[in-house]
Order: sequence, then C-alpha cells, then structure tokens
Amino acid sequence: MPGTRIEDFQVATTGGTFRLSALGARLLVLYFYPRDNTPGCTNEAADFRDLYPKLKKAGAEVLGVSRDSLRSHEGFKAKMRLPFELASDAEGELCARFGVLKSKTLYGRPVRGIERSTFVLRSDGALLREWRGVKVAGHAKEVLDFVQTV
Repeated sequence: MPGTRIEDFQVATTGGTFRLSALGARLLVLYFYPRDNTPGCTNEAADFRDLYPKLKKAGAEVLGVSRDSLRSHEGFKAKMRLPFELASDAEGELCARFGVLKSKTLYGRPVRGIERSTFVLRSDGALLREWRGVKVAGHAKEVLDFVQTV
C-alpha cells in the first residue's frame, strides 16, 4: 500500500544483479507477470517496451519479474526486443514480499501463481503506487501517466 517502505532487495536479472538501493534517484516500475511467452504477458511486455522511452524520460526504470528461469527470460527479452531487464524469482521470495503469489486453478487443479501486479517505488524503498489484479489493456499507459506526475 502506498506510503509503505519496502526493504532493499536484490534479484538476478538478464543484465546481472539488480539492487533497489543502487537505482539512485530514479523511480522503479516493478511489474510482476505470470509467465514468459504467454499472450497476456507478451502484450504487457510489448506495451512497457513501447512506452519505455517515455518512462525513462520521466525518470523511471522498468523491471519485469516472474518465476521463469533466467534462460527463459533471456529468450523472451530477445524475442520481444525488450530494452529493460527481466528478473527471475524462481523461489518466489520477491513475489512473497510483494504479496503477488495467489492460489489459482489451472485445468481444474489448484496452483500457486503470480497475480499480475505493478508497483512504483523510489530507490529508498518508498512505495508510491500499486496496481493489483491488472488487466493488460491500457495498463502501461496508466503507469506512465502516474510516473509523469511524480
């Protein structure tokens, strides 16, 4: 919830290790998504990719997170020509910290998966905004609109 402080974290990404406190004065758009190469996740990544120059101009960096492996992320990043890094949270530690792991039903079987969610943070850990249960259409633009007001 906005106003909350998030403890510093580090996570393995397609570009090496990412650490929140090393971000500097910029903002972080941290978006959690269920899986690489699925229709909704592909559309969401494309939307953030297309708006990335405007997000950067507004002082934000983007980091996508799922439980997929770094190898999967590297292929997805290359295929989608993503200008930002993807983080692998295979153990679900970062997902748990942000409360995005939810019980779902897949083909009639209960599974734990990521609820599509986005957070805007400052490098000092201040949570400025969160979106949970995200619908992909128009979401990246809504995030950009918010970032441009900060």
